[in-house]
This record gives sequence, structure tokens and C-alpha cells, in this order.
Amino acid sequence: MYVKELFRSIRTRLSAKFGEAEAKEMACVIFENLKGWNMTDILVKGDDEISDYIVGKADNVIDRLINKDEPIQYIFGWAHFYGMLLKVNKFTLIPRQETAQLVDIIVDENRDRRDLKVLDVCTGSGCIAVALSRNLKFADVTGIDISSEALEVAMENAKTLKCDIDFVCDDIFTIENPSSPCYDIIVSNPPYIAEFEAKKMAANVLDYEPHIALFVPDNDPLKFYRRIAEYANAALCSDGELYFEINPLFADNLVSYLRKEGWRSVELIRDMYGKNRFVKAFHP
Repeated sequence: MYVKELFRSIRTRLSAKFGEAEAKEMACVIFENLKGWNMTDILVKGDDEISDYIVGKADNVIDRLINKDEPIQYIFGWAHFYGMLLKVNKFTLIPRQETAQLVDIIVDENRDRRDLKVLDVCTGSGCIAVALSRNLKFADVTGIDISSEALEVAMENAKTLKCDIDFVCDDIFTIENPSSPCYDIIVSNPPYIAEFEAKKMAANVLDYEPHIALFVPDNDPLKFYRRIAEYANAALCSDGELYFEINPLFADNLVSYLRKEGWRSVELIRDMYGKNRFVKAFHP
């Protein structure tokens, strides 16, 4: 089999399930991992023969994608995020475009500030913490998560990308509020999917991504936001900023809660799909 034939075959087999655009992207990822080639390499070497070994490896990946609904990021163990290559595994969520947009918002609004102290709550793979560490000027970044397994991944990502980040294994619900303000920015993309939403979720998310990082009880969907806001009230400096990624279903409830608690300039921000996906607020 020739390189161009394998590439075409992968795209054809995947497009029925994922669509043509995503199938092409997946085919490129497969070649990148199995051969270390980019799209230019694939085109230049299109008429070269490819080994049966690589064909077999590609077939295995396609089977896992189509028949087992396994995310390609978990198959190969990494994901693209904010111009970086991050390690991911079953203990971490796969970073989404929406989360990259949250980083964009923070960076755009704080690009001229230096030496900011930043806390990322529910850091997971460390994607937000690492991105902010690399894109804010001399920021002092801390990431907290309850999962020691996720923090191992976060620490590896920080080390690989040469970021000096303090990662702490702790539970936001039991951690003591600081006695004095110590952060300029607190950001969080906490669990926010209500349990009743699970029945509508795709198998590649529901069967593989860590439920501890996804779901909140139907009867208390704002539990993380309330506690993080309480902590932030004690931990943020004067005029400190709180940023959340949120579930659009509960956006109005969260905004009402924050305003009731005295947070200033509470703002809902839409994502690239037009959904209320982010909240920004200033310290009371």
C-alpha cells in the first residue's frame, strides 16, 4: 500500500462517523504519531510504499475510534491546547476550545500586567495554569486539584513546557480560607455538567473522561462555584478578578448568586458558539 492510499483509506473510514473535516484531522494525527509526519510529508511521500506494520497500527487506531468510541487524545496520550502539546490520560479531561477561549479572555485583559499571582482551581491536566504561566508576564501560578493522578500529569506538562508552577493536591471544599489576600486572579473550570445531562452525552466523553471532573448533582449544580467564590472572597486582593467557565444552563443562577454576594461588575461572556460560557467578576 502507498502512503496516499492509506491516508485516503483512513479518511474514508472515519468520515462516515466523524464527518469529512474531523476525519482529515484525525488522519493527520494518526500519521503524526505513527510516522512523525505532517501534512506536507504525507503529500511529498504519497507515492512511497508504507509498511504492513504501520497499516496494522493504523487499523487498530481506527477500530478504537469507530467501534470503541475511544478519544484519539487518549489513544496517543496528548492533546493540542493553546499552541501547546499537553499530556492527557484517563485521569484528566481533554482540553476544549472553550477553555482556550477562557485563557484568551484572561490573557487579553491582563497582558500588560506583570508579576500577577494566579490560582487555577480544579486544574486537571494543568492546561489553564500552563497556558497562563506562558502567556502572562512573570506570573506566579498555582494549580489545585483533588486528584493526585491528574496533578502528576499537570506537573509533567509544566516540566515539559518549562513552567514553574506550584501544584497542590487539596480539596477546595475542605481547604481553609487564607487569613489574608494572596491572589490577583482566580480562575476555574470546575465540574459543571448536571447528572441528568449524561444521557445525552457522547460515548467518547461519557465512557472515558473522568466523571469526577465532569459531573455535579442535579440538586446542587452550583456547588463548586459557590465554594470557589467563597474562597476567592478571602483569597483575592482588592480589585482581584474571578473567572469561571460555566454551564450555560445555570448561567443566570450563577450571575444572580455572585451579585447577591456582592461581587462587582459580574459579566456573562459568550463562547464561539454563542452560548453563555464564561463569567467574570471583581472582588466585592
